[in-house]
Amino acid sequence: MTAVEEKRATEVVEICRFDRLIPGRGVAALLPGGRQVAIFRTVTDDVFALSNVDPFTKAAVLSRGIIGDVKGVPHVASPMLKHRFELATGYSLEDETVAVRTYPVRVTEGVVYIQP
Repeated sequence: MTAVEEKRATEVVEICRFDRLIPGRGVAALLPGGRQVAIFRTVTDDVFALSNVDPFTKAAVLSRGIIGDVKGVPHVASPMLKHRFELATGYSLEDETVAVRTYPVRVTEGVVYIQP
């Protein structure tokens, strides 16, 4: 691992207070370098982060998608073409060859952090 990769592996970005996230909804945030991330809080208070870009339409809309679950696996359905992506892995439920990037998330002392 290079020095740059090691730094990125430990770098975190503060997103917002956990209580600002609405259960069952998503929100978009901007990461360093201009990348958009979609943050989701499930109704069970789990927090996930995915790229906000729908890989099928290239639109930055996943944060506005509908959260659901299939057999206990939480996912978000893109508001564009309704493709569903697992929140934990980013994989498409409709096309197993497609996935969106996921980001490690942690909540510490009521604040949500993302590892870009």
